[in-house]
Amino acid sequence: MPLFASTILLSAFLLFLVQPIIAKQILPWFGGTSAVWTTCLVFFQVVLLAGYTYSHLITRYLTPKNQARVHIALLAISVAFLPIVPSEALKPDAGADAALGIVVLLVATIGLPYFLLSSTGPLLQKWVAPMFPEKSVYRLFALSNFGSLVGLLAFPFAIEPFSTAHAQSIVWSVAYATFAAACALSAWKAWQTAVLAGIAAAPPAVTEAEGPAPRFSDYLLWLSFAALGSVLLLATTSHITQNIASVPFLWVLPLSLYLLTFVVAFEGRQGRGWYQRHWFLFPTLLLLVAMAAGLSANRGVLDVSLAVPLYTIGMMMAAFFCNGELALSKPVPRYLTQFYLTISLGGALGGMLVGLVAPRVFPTYFELPVALVLLTSLAVFVARRTRWLVGPAVIATLATAWFGSQYIGFLRDEVVYMHRNFYGTLRVKEQGEGDQQVRRLLHGVILHGEQQTINAKRLEPGTYYARTSGVGRAIEAKQQDGPVRLGFVGLGVGTLSAYGRAGDAVRFYELDPDVLALAKNQFSYLNSSPAAIDYVIGDARLSMERELASSARQNYDVLAIDAFSSDSIPVHLITREAVQMYFQHLKPEGILAVHISNRFLDLKPVLANIAQANGLTGRLVTDAPGEDSAGSITDWVLIARSPAAFDNELLVEVAAPIEPNPNFSLWTDQFNNLIDVLKSNPINELRRLMGIS
Repeated sequence: MPLFASTILLSAFLLFLVQPIIAKQILPWFGGTSAVWTTCLVFFQVVLLAGYTYSHLITRYLTPKNQARVHIALLAISVAFLPIVPSEALKPDAGADAALGIVVLLVATIGLPYFLLSSTGPLLQKWVAPMFPEKSVYRLFALSNFGSLVGLLAFPFAIEPFSTAHAQSIVWSVAYATFAAACALSAWKAWQTAVLAGIAAAPPAVTEAEGPAPRFSDYLLWLSFAALGSVLLLATTSHITQNIASVPFLWVLPLSLYLLTFVVAFEGRQGRGWYQRHWFLFPTLLLLVAMAAGLSANRGVLDVSLAVPLYTIGMMMAAFFCNGELALSKPVPRYLTQFYLTISLGGALGGMLVGLVAPRVFPTYFELPVALVLLTSLAVFVARRTRWLVGPAVIATLATAWFGSQYIGFLRDEVVYMHRNFYGTLRVKEQGEGDQQVRRLLHGVILHGEQQTINAKRLEPGTYYARTSGVGRAIEAKQQDGPVRLGFVGLGVGTLSAYGRAGDAVRFYELDPDVLALAKNQFSYLNSSPAAIDYVIGDARLSMERELASSARQNYDVLAIDAFSSDSIPVHLITREAVQMYFQHLKPEGILAVHISNRFLDLKPVLANIAQANGLTGRLVTDAPGEDSAGSITDWVLIARSPAAFDNELLVEVAAPIEPNPNFSLWTDQFNNLIDVLKSNPINELRRLMGIS
């Protein structure tokens, strides 16, 4: 048993660890967008399902002897994939289908190893069941989820801050080779045990104890609980991180609690798990109703001090309900591969519903209220076995439906435009009265620009781009010498186009095509600018690299990078290699302006070290405008080839030198992490937001 248990633990650890390792390596190749992560996630879910399917089929149709032979052969072949370093030959060409390119790269780099890691849990449990009939084999499922939890926490907090992407790949590959050897030994041992029992060449049906076969309703129930648990996890995570508190690494909390519920549901009480319906269902119903009420409280904006604990604890209890019911209904070991296959299918369906279907069906994030209603409805079905719970479950279903409808109504208040796509939800809100009326663009809780709609200052640049800001000063300093070429990464509402004059050329790089349509139709900066403006849709770094490849240097006087205001920053835009590329697009005396205002992250030392490594000069411009100004408190770092670029009277008094930090690692495409740049511990930051001393 120790060999099988340790192999399952290692496989689960490596399974969760390889996902961020490989995804982060290919981010700069495909644009560093959420689309890359989502495509990777879909790939991992599909291969996980394939691994579970393989485990089911091989144990159902092959003898123990042939099971071992096939699996050992696949393990040997998989070692040829090591080390898991993406080949330069797989870099995408300009205009190539990014999603297809990502899938091809993942298949070629980690396809078979990931497939075999996915199959390990159910396959080894199937082998263990007849070897140790007196023990609960499902406890190994709890152990597997514990390994996944460790892998989840290890990467951002213990591995990424201390190693390069290449080193991570090498170490993971060595660990995988160890796993392959242990798994091959496990297969051989299972084969030998079957030989001693005289069943090595017998059909699988002969080797397993009989038990009641799962009914169709059982499969449907397993599928429903697994899918709803997955939907609730993803919906709660999106709600917390996008609508409540955009705190770095906050997404780790709900996922960690979700994995923990698997451990508790399938471990304890001699493998029966700790979930007991008559104790846990009623408080779970109360929490589900409280979560729905929280959505509609205070017109849809619940204070963070209540929202974070409510939704994390509520999600954990609801996940424990789903996974606990799965544990209660688990079949005899003979049917465990069908059980795991169904759970995997449910999880994949839940992920696809939230990641692929919902963005195309819902105008904003409706997944959470819908998930709450579906969960309470499922509780009604489950509660029929404990009659006193039927009434509370019905009431909870009606209550969550009512609160959910209220929430959906609140989301539309003050909203003049709302649109959802692959990149998230964009909302345009009109607030204020009279000549103080302001139109704002919001992405979750992050403000992406605003414009006064009535008074004479409606075309005046405001928020992060006021004339006293670093970028405003840099642009106007260059404009003193005549017409300029300006490049802006990140469109927002088009505020920076307000600096454009007749004769100036402005180019915006914008990832989301819907933002361009919104900026033109809902705001007037772009349409009112006398400058010649053009737009490049797609990832800015890839677009600029393609421009260089086609000998189309842009010769910007000022290139402004404005993509780091939230907790989820595109790090591929702020590495040594990225800055080197930016300066190939700048004139010799040009200025790179990087917006680093951020509540949680201090990016100043990142840019100071990059500037030093590239032989450049950096300055920090902090702007704190008065209350009567439309500007916001901002920090911009300006970088140039020579200190002489900052001698202009608009800059010389306010641009403070930034000093490199020798204790801070240089960010490159191979090494970068957010832990180093946190202004405070994420837990402390969350405590501050929640008002906990």
